Amino acid sequence: MEFILRLLLNAAALWVAVRIVSGITYQGGWAGFLGVALVFGLVNAIVKPVLTFFSIPFILLTLGLFFFVVNALALWITSGLSGSLGLGFKVNGFGAAFLGALVVSLVNLVLSWFVGRPG
Repeated sequence: MEFILRLLLNAAALWVAVRIVSGITYQGGWAGFLGVALVFGLVNAIVKPVLTFFSIPFILLTLGLFFFVVNALALWITSGLSGSLGLGFKVNGFGAAFLGALVVSLVNLVLSWFVGRPG
């Protein structure tokens, strides 16, 4: 049940990013969008910890601000993987990835509070 909830929260947050951030687009239906959310979840579970580990000096040097760059890279990687799978999710450039990662993080935080689970 936790997995399905996390998948739906990620899908909702990504949908908001598609709607708000120019440079992030999606073409397809809801089933494909759930696939994008699944790819995003896998990137966050597998790739993001590796990126974070290798970024620790930069994260410490910038007092945690570099973590926003790590989030942007995770969203950009999601775009690349989703494109390879033909899911129709595209992030055009690092600026869009950075803003999109901020939106996704904030929406996930708010929705997690709303459904009663910690972010």
